[in-house]
Parts: sequence; C-alpha cells; structure tokens
Amino acid sequence: MKEIKSLVKFFESTKSLGENCAIAQVVRVEESSYRREGARMLVYESGVFEGGISGGCLEGDALKRSQMAIINQKPSVVTYDTSKDDENQIGVGLGCNGVIDVLISPIKKNSNIISTLKKCSEQRKPHVLVTVTDFNGSSSNLGLGNVFYVNLTTKEAENCEDENFKKFIQENIDQVLQKSKSKIIELTQDNYSLKAFFEYLPAQYHLAIYGDNYDVYPILDLAKVMDWDVSLVGNINKLKKEKLFEVKNIFQKDLEEKPIIDERTAIILMSHDFKTDKNNLKSLIKSKSPYIGSLGPKKRFVKMIKELSDEELNFSKDELSRVFAPCGLEIGANTPEEITASIFAEILAVFSNKEGGSLKNKEGPIHERDN
Repeated sequence: MKEIKSLVKFFESTKSLGENCAIAQVVRVEESSYRREGARMLVYESGVFEGGISGGCLEGDALKRSQMAIINQKPSVVTYDTSKDDENQIGVGLGCNGVIDVLISPIKKNSNIISTLKKCSEQRKPHVLVTVTDFNGSSSNLGLGNVFYVNLTTKEAENCEDENFKKFIQENIDQVLQKSKSKIIELTQDNYSLKAFFEYLPAQYHLAIYGDNYDVYPILDLAKVMDWDVSLVGNINKLKKEKLFEVKNIFQKDLEEKPIIDERTAIILMSHDFKTDKNNLKSLIKSKSPYIGSLGPKKRFVKMIKELSDEELNFSKDELSRVFAPCGLEIGANTPEEITASIFAEILAVFSNKEGGSLKNKEGPIHERDN
C-alpha cells in the first residue's frame, strides 16, 4: 500500500502542471521476478516517474513505452522475458529468469485509476481491484486497461456497465478473498474474450506499541518507513513530542480508551515494567492479534506466566503460540535499532506464515507460485 500512497501523493502534487501521464503495472509473473504482480510506476510525458516495476532493469524501457502510450492514448501489454539468452531482449542476463507482463495505461481525463487507488489508500481494510489485462472482440463498455473497484460487502464492481462482466466478478471474487491472493481469471462471451487481474490488496499492517521509553523511537522510525499504522500506549509526557507527530493513534496508559486490535495487528509489550507488561498481556491475550511480542529474557516471561497461573488465569496452547517472548529473530541484535530490525523481521515472518530463516537454506523459489 505504501507504493500506492506514494503514487497518489506524487500525482496530486504534480497535476497542477497539466502534464499527461500513464501507469505501468506488473499484471503477470511467470517464474522469477524482482517485483511481483501489482507493482506500479507512474510515468509523465517528460520522463519523470515514481514507483517501480523491477529492480531498475525494466524501468527505462517501460518509461519509453509509457511515453508512447501517452502520445497514442492507447493502453498496451508488454512482455519482458528475462529467461532467454537473447541479447536483444530487455532484461537479459539479470538472473531473474522470469517472464513479466506489464500493462501500460495512459491516464485519460475520464480515467478512474488514480481515484480508485486513492480510495484504497485512504481506508485501512482489504480491497480488490479488477483490471482488464487482455481483451479481444468488441464491447462498448469494456476494454484493455479498465479498472474496477469491488465493493466487498455487495461483491459488485463499481461503475461497471457490462452486466456479464459484473456477474463474472461476483462469481469469482470469493476464490480471491478465501486465499487472500491475487489471480488472473479468463472470461469468454459471444462478442468478446478477456483476462482480468483480480488484485487483492490486504489491509495495512497495524503496530500497537505498549511502552514509553527511548527504545520506542527506532520502532516508530521503522514503522514510518514501512508505512505501518501505529498506535502508542504509555505515559506520553515521557516521550519527545517531535517523535510523536506522525503517530496516528496515541493513548495515555491510565485512560480507558485503547487501540483496536485486529488480525493485521502486531503488539509489542515494552514498558520495561514487569507488572505493566503482565497486565497488558493479560488484557491482550484474547485479542485477534497473531503476534504479541514481549521484550526481556525468557525467564521474565516464565515468571509472568506463573504469576498469571497463580491468579487462575491459564493460557491455551494456541494463545501461547501467539506470544513471542523474548521477541525478535536471533540475529545478534544489541542496540535498540538492531533489536527493532529483529522484531520487525519476526513480525513479517509471522504474518507471512514463514519461519524467518535464511533464504539460502530454502528449497524452491523465494515467492510462492500457483501450480
């Protein structure tokens, strides 16, 4: 979501210049690629761009093709094959060994692309966009590059005038939502056939920090870089005000109001006060959070569990599996900044259902692929 936000912000900051632009988006990846489906770059006719579709190897060619799309006001799909030893192929020798389809769409005056992306960036919840990535035939309402926002409550595509396409989306949206994974699905009608990229955009990660000492600062800094939604609970008067300007949700620890915890929330208990951390764990263990991290040595956590057990509060095996104490991956971290890196890496591993080991020890591809 961070990239989408940056594209929308860049577009809005430059639209007063009146310069035409296009969006290049990765819509299909076969085998390996540095960026996956959904990666975007916003390109202006002058050559200025924001975002990226690869590690820098394809952007130059995509920029030129985007400029041509702006001139012609016509969308197109470009296929980059980095798996062949063809010296004339863009990206050859990069080691990605993959095939990447990039949809290049000029942003016309009546285009809804930016407004749709903005809608996604402003609401912290899952979103699904459906983009036509291949179109053959004729239709007065559909064409290559059309983007539709799907209302996940009604499962209807907004501003879609083709009834067959609307029905097609309703019939296929569940398989995308059930797996929380993007997918290309084909549709064949009497007068046209198409491929549609169902793009699943998960809700932004939320980090709930229960602490008010100086070691929260690197956590706040990295959360900003990662574009995570942040809630901070503690004695706010202890912290530097300039460090709190961009913290979205601030809660004084002695007051009743507290953060809303959902399944995309990671919790860090770091008050450095045993009783406070114990009470916070007691109130948060029943939450939907898949990750509750606690700073401090393991013996501290063992003592905490024993005292809670003495209070006749026993945690289930599933509840204890969501508590990471001590939190963080074992990378030899010592400073607050290093510890922050280890905790964020562990949180990402948990949210991705990964073990957090070295990629050199992993068998198979880095990214999961559909069979």
